[in-house]
Amino acid sequence: MTQTVETIFVGGSLFDPGSPRSRPGVLAVADGRIAAVGGDELLELAGPGTEVVDLAGGLLLPGFQDAHVHPVMAGVDLLRCDLHGAETAQECLDRIAAYAAAHPEQDWITGGGWSMELFPGGTPTRQLLDSVVPDRPVILANRDAHGAWVNTVALRRAAMDARTPDPVDGRIEREPDGSPSGTLHEGAVALVADHADPIGYEDQYAGLLAAQQVLLSHGITAWQDAAVGRVFGLDDVYDVYVRAASNGDLKARVVGALWWDRARGLEQVEELRELRRRGCVGRFRATSVKIMQDGVAENFTAAMTDSYLDGCGCRTGNSGISFVDPSALREYVTRLDAEGFQVHVHALGDRAVREALDAVEAARAANGPTDNRHHLAHLQVVHPDDVPRFAALGATANIQALWACHEPQMDELTIPFLGEDRAAWQYPFGDLVAAGAPIAAGSDWPISSPDPLAAIQVAVTRTPPGVADAPPFYPRNAITLAQALTAYTAGSARINHHEDVTGHLRPGGHADLAVLDRDPFEGPAEQIAECSVTRTYVGGELLFDGRS
Repeated sequence: MTQTVETIFVGGSLFDPGSPRSRPGVLAVADGRIAAVGGDELLELAGPGTEVVDLAGGLLLPGFQDAHVHPVMAGVDLLRCDLHGAETAQECLDRIAAYAAAHPEQDWITGGGWSMELFPGGTPTRQLLDSVVPDRPVILANRDAHGAWVNTVALRRAAMDARTPDPVDGRIEREPDGSPSGTLHEGAVALVADHADPIGYEDQYAGLLAAQQVLLSHGITAWQDAAVGRVFGLDDVYDVYVRAASNGDLKARVVGALWWDRARGLEQVEELRELRRRGCVGRFRATSVKIMQDGVAENFTAAMTDSYLDGCGCRTGNSGISFVDPSALREYVTRLDAEGFQVHVHALGDRAVREALDAVEAARAANGPTDNRHHLAHLQVVHPDDVPRFAALGATANIQALWACHEPQMDELTIPFLGEDRAAWQYPFGDLVAAGAPIAAGSDWPISSPDPLAAIQVAVTRTPPGVADAPPFYPRNAITLAQALTAYTAGSARINHHEDVTGHLRPGGHADLAVLDRDPFEGPAEQIAECSVTRTYVGGELLFDGRS
């Protein structure tokens, strides 16, 4: 070997995606790529400048790749009024009051991360916010970013009252006289958000870099940003990514999913083509398009084939919202597919899943097979009839496994309103794998934790990490540790069109690697999330060192 070997990893196990489990091994890195995989004989390749890393019984695997994440939003949340992790309504109020007191110069108080289960019916009131910030407008997104909590001043700034109609793609929670009560769902959020102070470009840039460090600390070396456009109250994060990629600040490999404006139609395709042309720079590629087809189950906006139930178990007549007309969706996906775009669809309810699969089917019928690798994200409720269609159509199931467990939002705000039969269709990972569906995995951070190991533990056990004696959530749909790790590495690499050079431990691939302090194959599944990332490399460069 004529290359200079920079790093050799010894003393632990290796996991190559697609394998049934880990195995002992040694790996050498040269010129930023995997040079060799073997045994102790590779130590003969070491030179004077070679670093020999002792894994100390840990595991070396390809870097995790998050197939659905919002890093700029997550990073900006770290800089604003952050309610993630608050465990009670009072803790939320205390954090809001403290943030407002610390930032008297801010006209609007913005941020988010509150959990719906902390408030009766999942809908906090304006009066609660008024009790801590009565004199300035406040708008705070909830944890899943599908709703917002606003105070009275914010509603006045937006000129909202009992006469304000619900938008077609959202809902205003109301008091008995019809006045807005303080919680807004989906498209109704924009009625207030459009009046709030915009988040500045420099704050977004700082947010991206802060989020990148968090993701690297979890062993994540690549991701797909699931909303590159003017969404979530942010200016277009496209320019943030292009700048970071151009000047080398973007260390990870990133695919940007350009936002599809559901208020417009095919006239935006030419704009998307131009963004793709200009947005392929450094480690950034703007080659995907994100279409949001429905909302979320806990606020009854996820699109279902049958209506939601009320608190008494009776059908309500509300079956959620398809944000894009299904016939238009078929037309849009067919055109985007013909233009060589990958389509990334938010599809949470079983009707939205079916509509998205129908659109992929229409594209294949019109254009023939392509290599665009369309994928459907979230897949909370999938009708059993649609499970085999993923493999048949080559559509990837993009799973967020951390949600597939019993927790308050599921048990109090979702299952009672789905009914037991339909609830059993939730997160059917095992059925999808058995049917041959391609699987990728992501976090949806900041909607939930970015930690791949926590999500993988849930995929394997169907129980929440750290909760003793929790009943498993429809355990027949659990998958194996090897399958979950493969989804979070090779599966996501494939949808990002990185599989030739990442997502595996083969000579010639980029040395995008994560080191775990222990081998999760050697312990109980309930302890997978207790593993920690000690090192993360991208292209052989050490970008996170948990030992320091």
